[in-house]
Amino acid sequence: MTPTRIGPLAVRTVGRGEPGGPAILLCHGFGAGGDDLVSLGRMADAGPGVRWFFAEAPLGIEFGGGMTGRAWWMIDMERLMEARMRGDAATLAEETPTGLTEARAALEGTIAALEAEHGVTRDKLVIGGFSQGAMLATEIALHADRPFAGLVALSGTVISRGRWEAAAKARGRDIHALVTHGRGDPILPFEGGEALRDLLQAGGASVTWIAHRGGHEIPPPALDGLATFARARLGT
Repeated sequence: MTPTRIGPLAVRTVGRGEPGGPAILLCHGFGAGGDDLVSLGRMADAGPGVRWFFAEAPLGIEFGGGMTGRAWWMIDMERLMEARMRGDAATLAEETPTGLTEARAALEGTIAALEAEHGVTRDKLVIGGFSQGAMLATEIALHADRPFAGLVALSGTVISRGRWEAAAKARGRDIHALVTHGRGDPILPFEGGEALRDLLQAGGASVTWIAHRGGHEIPPPALDGLATFARARLGT
């Protein structure tokens, strides 16, 4: 599927809904390709007339051996895994990643273009993502001056804890969120998903929580939860 430039980012689209109708915008995780989540638009029954938009991260990564991927901001994976092995992953939750500001500006620009040029409205738009994409979507939802229909955080975690806690206290009551996480996640510990759930709930957000038995993935329980949540929030 060939992406289209919408605002600053390349975006892939699934579905043929009408302007002003329900829409979902999802962001892939660190190191994945821009088409990584596109299959969700066909697998998750979010209801009729839903347009799915899949944003591609702006940064390119080379893994060696000809393998490439995309990133919203760069992650020191070695440091992440070392912190996980020490049982100290919570320390990273206090940090604001370098590059988060630029990633947020890029995705906000794409959201603005969806509103201005593609007939998308905030009250009919669910935003979210997987892993790093979930963190970025949460950052935007927490700081949005106008609420979205919903937030979907698939295998995400807490970053920039102090800022997020303050934002949740200020705007949490406007947020309806789906948070899913695998108990066997080898990348982002299960406790990080619980921490994200608790942070949102402490701010007054309405949170649907799905803990599954998988790892760093989107298994059937999470996929079914996404479909059910989207139908409820979009009225489809």
